[in-house]
Amino acid sequence: MQLQRSSVGHTTRPSLATARQILSLLFGPPGQRAFHVRYWEGTLEGPAHPTPATLVFNSPASLRRMLLPPSDLALGEAYIFGDFDVEGNLEFVLAQAVSLGDRLLKPLVAARVLALLLALPGEARPTARPAFGDDSKAHTKERDAHAIRYHYDIGNDFYKLWLDERMVYSCAYFNTGQESLEEAQATKLDRICRKLRLQPGERMLDIGCGWGGLAIYAAQHYGVTVTGITLSPSQAEIARERAEAAGVDDRVIIEIRDYRDLPATIRYDKVASVGMFEHVGRAKMPQYFAQIYRLLKPGGLLLNHGIVKEIAPAFIHWGFGTVERYLNSRSFLQNYVFPDGELRRLSEVNLRAEQAGFEIRDAENMREHYALTLREWVRRLESHHAEVLARGLADEVTYRIWRLYMSGSAQSFAAARIGIVQTLMVKPFPGGEAGLPLNRTDIEGMPLEPAPQV
Repeated sequence: MQLQRSSVGHTTRPSLATARQILSLLFGPPGQRAFHVRYWEGTLEGPAHPTPATLVFNSPASLRRMLLPPSDLALGEAYIFGDFDVEGNLEFVLAQAVSLGDRLLKPLVAARVLALLLALPGEARPTARPAFGDDSKAHTKERDAHAIRYHYDIGNDFYKLWLDERMVYSCAYFNTGQESLEEAQATKLDRICRKLRLQPGERMLDIGCGWGGLAIYAAQHYGVTVTGITLSPSQAEIARERAEAAGVDDRVIIEIRDYRDLPATIRYDKVASVGMFEHVGRAKMPQYFAQIYRLLKPGGLLLNHGIVKEIAPAFIHWGFGTVERYLNSRSFLQNYVFPDGELRRLSEVNLRAEQAGFEIRDAENMREHYALTLREWVRRLESHHAEVLARGLADEVTYRIWRLYMSGSAQSFAAARIGIVQTLMVKPFPGGEAGLPLNRTDIEGMPLEPAPQV
């Protein structure tokens, strides 16, 4: 059964009729769709039963701006600049959009949709993409600092609204899926410390330390001395304040420093890199792992926690990589969220680590955990929408960027297009010994609650 209402009555205006034809080609008849649609003049159509979301077109130009040229950049810009809205579950709507790829590679369907899109109004709309200059300079120290500060220096108060109490901006670990975000992040931090087998008195390096959550936790609960490095002054400020408030500022040192600038005179027992590796870049991977290898003592452990590519939609492989290269050149995330960010396959990451001398000891894919984490972040962000604007913590465009990128990322993790892997590596002793237990009971067999404070 089809639901169709209009505040102004039935209309046959060309743009409305054209928009409805396009949606029927892409998603089928209104009554069979998984979501509702509301058009700019008030018409509402969709199935008679409730759906998780309503897609709202705010002008006759909305669909054209969303789909031309076809890319996630066009779709993302159309959303953040208000050409369309999503009332309800944005992640659900994005999942429907992903399904369009294979359909639009059918020549007859694509030709028909294109002709209809070109019949819609096409008024120009300004963009607000950050200027990062010549791409040949990607992953220089200066460019990396610029990219990191673009993302993380929006404002600490903005992040405080939707992160957990420790402000951990990486994948949480849910033992049952019923835990609070705070509980799941505490479990994740403790799990990292156990995988690294931290011991009192050890020296630990936290690369990309964020707001200090892991560094402070490791010092409090495992008695280690931690050097945390970040390229974000805003993060460093909060991390130092929190270390002092926790009473561990004598064992937690926070520096604004590039990993490439760490002095070779200091050696660490353990290194954690959590949520930073995505910023390294493919060309810099050998240097990244070689630097960490130099900084570790023999028998030292590295826990590398980063997002990796997994299973791409079938249409991505069309045209011997032509589609993938085109979409990569028009990436919403690259333009508005993580400039210069690069995702590689786990096999490639591990190869570069092994070439530097590391032995891979353990790898855990936590993608389901990240989908849960992101959904909780989105829920919290959406609940604070009015406060974000009222307090001037971010403008509407920035709010929409974060809502879109986190909802889309949750869907990508759930669909196995990307994964998040914690890889434990060791720098073997000269004779090849790893110095690790024969089993993993010290990681998996301990109580789930955090370790007692040292």
